[in-house]
Amino acid sequence: MVDWNLAVATATRLVRPGPEVSRDEARAIVAELRRHAKASEEHVRGFTRMGDDVVHDTPVLVVDRPGWVRANVAGFREILKPLLDKMQERRGSSTGGAVLGAVGGKVTGVELGMLLSFLSSRVLGQYETFAPATRDLPAGSPTASGNGGGRLLLVAPNIVHVERELDVQPHDFRLWVCLHEETHRTQFTAVPWLRDHLEGEIQSFLGETEVDPMTVLERIREAAQSLSGSRPDSEEDDGGRSLVEIVQTPAQREILGRLTAVMSLLEGHADFVMDGVGPAVVPSVAEIREKFQQRRAKGASRLDLALRKLLGLDAKLRQYRDGERFVRAVVDEVGMDGFNRVWTSPNTLPTKAEIAKPADWVARVHRKADS
Repeated sequence: MVDWNLAVATATRLVRPGPEVSRDEARAIVAELRRHAKASEEHVRGFTRMGDDVVHDTPVLVVDRPGWVRANVAGFREILKPLLDKMQERRGSSTGGAVLGAVGGKVTGVELGMLLSFLSSRVLGQYETFAPATRDLPAGSPTASGNGGGRLLLVAPNIVHVERELDVQPHDFRLWVCLHEETHRTQFTAVPWLRDHLEGEIQSFLGETEVDPMTVLERIREAAQSLSGSRPDSEEDDGGRSLVEIVQTPAQREILGRLTAVMSLLEGHADFVMDGVGPAVVPSVAEIREKFQQRRAKGASRLDLALRKLLGLDAKLRQYRDGERFVRAVVDEVGMDGFNRVWTSPNTLPTKAEIAKPADWVARVHRKADS
């Protein structure tokens, strides 16, 4: 269904070169990022009051852009395996299924490679929640944790590129980025049920995917017509939605609402922690935050903005903003320990509506529980 090796080869061939650094500079950058990642553990745990009794057994990997591509292809293979097995079985039973599978797999591999090459120059760091066990990785992939429990990736060339673009103090910016990513690692290591819950939601979402190729083709065609404006009612029906959203079934949209709320919480919490810890350990945090927010708001070229919209990446930027506003409002109302009730169970996670109205979450989780 997907030629994964071709995806990696395509992305690696198309990926932009990173900023110019000497070999000695590169070694120093990698060493500093590893030190910052280690130091961030204590800072994040102290501020969040999470994970004091948890031993991190997930690795920190400093990678280049092709390394990020290989790591994410391994993650995609892991999380998409049930869906692709189902589609493969359906296709294999149809006339000409093997031939269609071979051709389709290469087409999908090229498309995935193009997408990954676009993203590989934009990601500063990532906690890869669904990293496969080492034995399941393709050759050349960054090493995963032994139990497949996740790994922290820091993309060195992208961090250097952005710190130079913003003209900020490199030492401070690198620590600031590590604080954000370390928060994600703490979220998943300190909350044992979170990974399984998120995986369950994703698998439910994928389980609702239409496996009939003609049905998928028709839905994509309708989406393309809507985005191009060829349907007279496109603005009324689908304005503001990405291609990813338009091709979803009603059941998938419901699941996506829950996933959006969780991702907004995780990203907003990481931003809140990053800025909360920042003043004590990152002297120029105010300057970094101001310049980084301006960079987010300004965006990039029209083509870049169009691709973000098409892929739904603009929704990712809203998650940072909306989630951080939720976390800040709840902490102001009930304190850090009160906010940490959010990690009690899936039932205490905020809904998408509660992300926008934090007082409703406080009323549901605190006042009902304390009455």
